[in-house]
Amino acid sequence: MVRQPTLSAARAEGLAEARGFALIEILCVLAIIGLLAAIILPAVPRTTTRAKLESYAVETAALLKADRNAALRRQTRVTTTVDAEARAIRSGVTGQIIRLPRDVVVAATLASRCANRTAGQSIDFFPSGMSCGGTIALARPGMGYEVRVNWLTGGVEIVPQKLL
Repeated sequence: MVRQPTLSAARAEGLAEARGFALIEILCVLAIIGLLAAIILPAVPRTTTRAKLESYAVETAALLKADRNAALRRQTRVTTTVDAEARAIRSGVTGQIIRLPRDVVVAATLASRCANRTAGQSIDFFPSGMSCGGTIALARPGMGYEVRVNWLTGGVEIVPQKLL
């Protein structure tokens, strides 16, 4: 018994062409997706992650420790400048500046007077190892770190803070 095709050959060829996509159609769809991504992605806010905030705190602590060590080694006073409004911390020895992004809240609690002079925007390290002390707080919603400088020992520590 011979089977007969249910569709004519011409009709089957027509259906095969109608089911597929042309290369030009696929390229147009990809171009539209690319344009939408180019428009939408810059509008997505890029916030500082928890890990990045921690790395800023570690970098700040390392800069302060380097300035303290330089004061001990050189037997001279070293001043680290903290500008909370400009979100910048500047080393007194190397001149290195740590710039913090806009979404990180920077608050500094520094001594107003230190060693018989007005301090206000700096942490001074002395040849004896002592310092003027202070706290630099780096925060974003939900998380924060305080970089604390002990006035007596000049020691630097990082303390995590839980924020609401």
